[in-house]
Amino acid sequence: MDKRVADLETAVAPINDGASVMIGGFGSSGIPYGLIDALLDQGATGLTVISNNAGAGETGIARLLKAGRVAKVICSYPRTPGSVWFEKRYQAGEVALEVVPQGTLAERIRAAGAGLGGFLTPTGYGTLLAEGKETRVIDGRGYVLEAPLPADFALLRAERGDRWGNLSFHATARNFNPIMAMGARHAVAEVRHLSETPLDPEHVVTPGIFVKSVVEYGVRP
Repeated sequence: MDKRVADLETAVAPINDGASVMIGGFGSSGIPYGLIDALLDQGATGLTVISNNAGAGETGIARLLKAGRVAKVICSYPRTPGSVWFEKRYQAGEVALEVVPQGTLAERIRAAGAGLGGFLTPTGYGTLLAEGKETRVIDGRGYVLEAPLPADFALLRAERGDRWGNLSFHATARNFNPIMAMGARHAVAEVRHLSETPLDPEHVVTPGIFVKSVVEYGVRP
């Protein structure tokens, strides 16, 4: 078994127009900049991007928004500092937005990977976020039924990987990356170091069963 691919371009080649794409990262940590840039060059459009935020400045997800490749964003923080391109596209009516509380976003992705049918959370109960969703009161407390959130693809950033697709992460760069690997049907990881030998099982965070392909990309912006 060998999940290594030669380059970033090969890794993102399967992503089609209209695909849903999870993109790992939190702030500027753990973002797969190389894969995002390769996706921009690849040309897929009409994408639904699922991420913690909607990008910042002129890098990462912001580049996809600037180029008009994104049809919808599902995230927790669409207006992080420097997220000018999301604001421009949204104000022009060129991109749709679904806001999901951060913990709910993580759990919806995890539920998709775990094969769960959904979960009950008190977050959002009694607010606009609960409109159109099933609600329940349990022991006097209100809950919202949230659906799992799968995706066609996931773009991940890891510190180390091996030919079998096993991944380990550097500190907080771990963030959303492991659950997105589980929640997507086709997960692609760029790694800083790609090993010919298996990673120490004690250091593996994401088992290779969740990863479709892995590519070495050692340069961090």
